[in-house]
Amino acid sequence: MLGMAAAVLFFIAFLINAADIGTNDVFSSTNVMLLGLTALALHLAGIGAHRTGHTSGRRPWSRS
Repeated sequence: MLGMAAAVLFFIAFLINAADIGTNDVFSSTNVMLLGLTALALHLAGIGAHRTGHTSGRRPWSRS
């Protein structure tokens, strides 16, 4: 999930930079890119990953 958020943030940073959109200091393309890098780093660290509630290695429908 965070990987997709990082991709969206990178795309927004690209649009801000490519279109020369004048934004305030908070939403500059560099700051948006750094937010994307933070989201990507969290994604690669495993934070926000989808985890199932199964603790055993067995499938819930198998009887063996």
